[in-house]
Amino acid sequence: MSISNSEPRTPKLEKRLGIFGGSFDPVHRGHLLLAESCLDQADLDAVWFLPTAQQPLKPRGPQASDAHRLAMLELAIRGRPGFYLSTIEIDRGGVSYMVDTLETIHQQLPASELFLLIGADSMAELPFWHRAADILRLASPLVVRRPSAGEPTFEHLKQLLSADQIDRFCSSEVAMPPTPISSSQIRRSIARGDMWSDLVPPPVADYIRAHGLYLQAR
Repeated sequence: MSISNSEPRTPKLEKRLGIFGGSFDPVHRGHLLLAESCLDQADLDAVWFLPTAQQPLKPRGPQASDAHRLAMLELAIRGRPGFYLSTIEIDRGGVSYMVDTLETIHQQLPASELFLLIGADSMAELPFWHRAADILRLASPLVVRRPSAGEPTFEHLKQLLSADQIDRFCSSEVAMPPTPISSSQIRRSIARGDMWSDLVPPPVADYIRAHGLYLQAR
């Protein structure tokens, strides 16, 4: 398991561990704000950013290479207490199933309580994830709601969760300030020559320019 951050403390000591998966293609300010909101409001000890090798529901895959996405994440979280980069899914390769990742982390850190960071708008897809019931057994969802998204519904999870579990997830909902940012929006803006640099941390913007990334977005 490869974990990195400029902090001197060891992430294996964390008891309440947030897991944040995604393509991060590129990582942007919205990603960081979501992680910060969960870290603070859910009293997490740490958040691990886990860039995917290949998302099951996005067969076209990331546009930037694994090396570029990892480098941008390292720049984005540098000096941010509690944020770590994990290469579990990229090291494993192939399609990145969250259940496999959670099982690996649980085996290596059995004393840690795992929390899965997920946007309220993504909750509708959760029943279609590979072995969704096992995901919810291994990690508690931290549902992040943006003010513009309205109240999330958990009705579609009744096939996977008990009423008590649903009530518990509702009570641990995380609020996040409005951040209308997406990685696909950033890629399109770069390709069109529009303004985009304020949407990502300055070191990430410098990296994108230096390497000529996303000049042909898809």
